Amino acid sequence: MRRLTVLLAAGTLLLSACGGDRSAEQAADRTTGGGKRLSIATGNTTGVYYVLGGGLADQIGKNLPGYQATAEATGASVENIQRVVKGDSDIAFTLADSAADAVAGKGSFTSPQPIRAIARLYDNSTQVVATTEANVTSVADLKGKRVSTGSPNSGTEVIALRLLKAAGLDPDKDVTRQSLGLPESVQGMKDGNLDALVWSGGLPTPGITDLFTSMKEKVAFVPLDASLPAMQAEHGQVYAQGTIGKDVYSTPGDIPTIVVPNLLVVNETMDPALAESLARLLFDRKAELERVHPSAKSITREKAPMTEPVPLHDGAATYYG
Repeated sequence: MRRLTVLLAAGTLLLSACGGDRSAEQAADRTTGGGKRLSIATGNTTGVYYVLGGGLADQIGKNLPGYQATAEATGASVENIQRVVKGDSDIAFTLADSAADAVAGKGSFTSPQPIRAIARLYDNSTQVVATTEANVTSVADLKGKRVSTGSPNSGTEVIALRLLKAAGLDPDKDVTRQSLGLPESVQGMKDGNLDALVWSGGLPTPGITDLFTSMKEKVAFVPLDASLPAMQAEHGQVYAQGTIGKDVYSTPGDIPTIVVPNLLVVNETMDPALAESLARLLFDRKAELERVHPSAKSITREKAPMTEPVPLHDGAATYYG
């Protein structure tokens, strides 16, 4: 028995040592952009980033020889950029407004961040949903209400705070703000603990579908067309007019909203050959990605290189020619 215990202990030490070496190798690979194991920073588990990121990881494993990938649930845009810069993730989904702040070194970022774009993807629709009991017909009506503004360090949070300020509201004084991910926000609406939530995501977002399926006429979208001029005046043309069609969530009519492009970004140190392969994969396997989530249908070869002000990675630029 004692001999068996000693052997088990030795085996445990050996496995621990191997695990430590592998972690060191992965960290080194991630720093140089040439690793065999790729981490994709996505977003909340009920959001499109996570669903589409899982599909991208699957296609990488099947079609990039020598590479495997994993989609990681995160707080989304700002956190994702931070992860790529630190080397904790290799690839990240992010909203273009957060990425623009990153390369400029403003907003949530104290200095310019070394990120590069692989592609412009689909547009995110800003989705503000309120309970009908709250009588919210504009962003200004959120004053005094309990509002989820998204996960900390997420693109949703960036947009939510800007929307509130554009409506003349102080996010820390005029609303009871809760920084919740989408699953927690949806549950908070169902439980009666929230009057409204803000979400930026592709259409349809599974969590929002769940909310409308569960609460039906007890919730409604807040139209955002009146908020767009102030948002553009303060933050530029990265914000544009959009529509949530009535068929997306079976609403009584189309809802005017604000859209923001999504980008797929990496660290500027990524191997150009890998960056080129990732850009090519998006289009060679676009049909498979569309089957994972319909938002992938909006990824086009024409718009993919339009990532300004975030520079394209040299490898991606080679692919687009």
